[in-house]
Amino acid sequence: MVNQNQSGENLQSRTKRFSVAIVKFVQSLPSTYIAREIGRQLLRSGMSVGSNTRAAYRARSNKEFISKLGIVIEEADESAYWLELLMESDICNNDKTHELHKEANELVSIFVSIIRKNR
Repeated sequence: MVNQNQSGENLQSRTKRFSVAIVKFVQSLPSTYIAREIGRQLLRSGMSVGSNTRAAYRARSNKEFISKLGIVIEEADESAYWLELLMESDICNNDKTHELHKEANELVSIFVSIIRKNR
């Protein structure tokens, strides 16, 4: 059984804040077809980071915990990809985009480290 600890609670809060920030960011994107399409993809992956982190810390086994965190890593990395696309295509290349991109990459690093420690 995976123990809920202070670190897990902090990560759940952090990933929830990331998901909320993604929601607000997508709402602010330009109303063009391309921006909306990228925004939809970013919204799905960004919200999944928080929900799957929450699910991981409710896991019934270490194997399930690692599996759920694997999903978190995939979704955070996908979020970073969509943010890169917005920046590199000059749809939205501002401080908020860079901040979210940095956070997505930091979350990937954190969860990769957690998985390595739990194997």
